[in-house]
Amino acid sequence: MKPLEIAKDIYWVGAIDWNIRDFHGYSTYQGTTYNAFLIVDEKVALIDAVKEEFTNDMFSRISQVVDPSKIDIVISNHTEMDHSGGLPKVMHRLAKDTPLYCSNNGMKNLKAHFHQEWNFQPVKSGDELSLGKRTLSFLETRMLHWPDSMFTYLPSDKILFSSDAFGQHYASLERFDDEVGEMIMPHAAKYYANILLPFSQLVTKLVDQVTEMGLEINMICPDHGILWRKDPGKIIQAYAEWAKQTPKKKVVVVYDTMWHSTEKMADAMVEAFKDLGIEARVMHIRSCHRSEIMTEVMDAGAVVVGSPTINNNMFPTVADFLTYMKGLKPKNKVGGAFGSYGWSGEAVKQVNAELEASGFDLPNDPLRVQYIPDGDSLQACYALGEQIGQALLKKVE
Repeated sequence: MKPLEIAKDIYWVGAIDWNIRDFHGYSTYQGTTYNAFLIVDEKVALIDAVKEEFTNDMFSRISQVVDPSKIDIVISNHTEMDHSGGLPKVMHRLAKDTPLYCSNNGMKNLKAHFHQEWNFQPVKSGDELSLGKRTLSFLETRMLHWPDSMFTYLPSDKILFSSDAFGQHYASLERFDDEVGEMIMPHAAKYYANILLPFSQLVTKLVDQVTEMGLEINMICPDHGILWRKDPGKIIQAYAEWAKQTPKKKVVVVYDTMWHSTEKMADAMVEAFKDLGIEARVMHIRSCHRSEIMTEVMDAGAVVVGSPTINNNMFPTVADFLTYMKGLKPKNKVGGAFGSYGWSGEAVKQVNAELEASGFDLPNDPLRVQYIPDGDSLQACYALGEQIGQALLKKVE
């Protein structure tokens, strides 16, 4: 439970959550971290706290650097409970008038969460705070991904404390990108796809703003996962690319099935994509977590969704996925719907309507097959795959 000095007199004092496996419906199969940072100067500053049940871990690490009661300043970049849950215990240990710096929206949120009259010091973009030899500056990042979100920047060390941006849900004893290598990028992509994707326009504006400001960045310290010190520009560039949502020559076939009929339809469509030279990801919903599916959807040019009909409706797992995907607002997608049924067959039209409501381009009518698909039905599935594939190829030309 040791702290880690990430730069002179700057310490990681966060916590590792090895056991969490679900984060608001996002699969965290390798856990996560709650990163908090201590800067020791003429004044001692704590940047962010941790989830409430890990507060003692954070205090233990801080205690190996300074007495926690000697913290002079607390900064809250983001009020979500995985970062602010430990604040009541922190503020209780400090002097009553200890200033708590946050955005204006952060102040509103913290009051609404904890109903405490702490010594709030709301800041806005461009405001600065002297710690003695070092000075911090603040940059509001509203809706990345909450209204209160902000960055804290340390110009003297060129360190950006980036709140939930540039993070990953990944637990390890390593703290830096150069210690884990390229394997961290898929975790970062999954994080973007499932948390920041609906805010892509704002991400683009923020990247442009940071570029225009000429901020020199030697290290990025997000509130989850590893810290970027080897090449922080790499994750910034990745965000810039992911935010564009440029479609690739790739289709994700998402389906569930009761007696394998919808599965057979999916297989026939995949043959068509293969023959057109299109990469296909086939994802059976009960075998793949929704957050893993969304990671594949993020850069796909087409998403085709299949469902059997049950009780005059689409299959519950398909409805779950479509609701989840709609909230993340993927752009620039070709879509298609297919499925099997016994006697009523409403599901396929419902899936098609959900894709249309999500803004997908739907070049063809949905396809449904009664009971078990035969040779003619499977040929129709292949033809639908061809039509969707050709629409995709035209989109990515």
